[in-house]
Amino acid sequence: MNEIIKKELKNELTYEGTIILTYKIEYPEITSSYYKFGSNIFNQYNKTQAIQLENYITNQLFKDAIEIYEYNTSQGFPVMVFEVIQDYTITYNKDFIVSLYSDNYEFTGGAHGNTVRTAQNWDLCLGRSIPLSYFFQGNPYYIIDILKNINSQISSQLQLNPSQYFDNYCELVLDTFNLKNYYITSSNNIVIFFQQYDIAPYSSGIPTFYIPILNDEN
Repeated sequence: MNEIIKKELKNELTYEGTIILTYKIEYPEITSSYYKFGSNIFNQYNKTQAIQLENYITNQLFKDAIEIYEYNTSQGFPVMVFEVIQDYTITYNKDFIVSLYSDNYEFTGGAHGNTVRTAQNWDLCLGRSIPLSYFFQGNPYYIIDILKNINSQISSQLQLNPSQYFDNYCELVLDTFNLKNYYITSSNNIVIFFQQYDIAPYSSGIPTFYIPILNDEN
């Protein structure tokens, strides 16, 4: 198992003496691993992503927060604080494979914020990501099988909660399925996920579906 620590970038941005934006960006760093080459690439990638997110927050998002602050104060409305929180969860860490997902929550007004999930699946030997097809070698129709599995799971879940998904979920699953939106678990499964509003209402959160791994050598 690779030793991974949590790194963090955070700050409170003020305008005219008032906090109008806060952020906390968490990202992983491998501190000890047999696979030095891939670990260095992993660390550089995650640090770069965190810095890019911070730059977006402190430049573009801060400008947006100032505009909202000036409008609200001119109209006598309460000050609204923008917020960005990014955290991550390691889902698999064994030998040369590390898998994780990150949730980026952003609140810029309205009834609630929105969360976008991204995943990383690393082969530390090669220093690159693992494609979903790796786990279904010898099955050229693996995407069709995955989609059928997902729709079957949704059908079963709807029997318990008829409002959990949109009525046209079959079409939406096909339209929004993304080969990059998966992570590995330690129980010989991969998890396919969809973004908020892709196939279900906000109240359903981020839909996830466990799919058995056919190539479980790792």
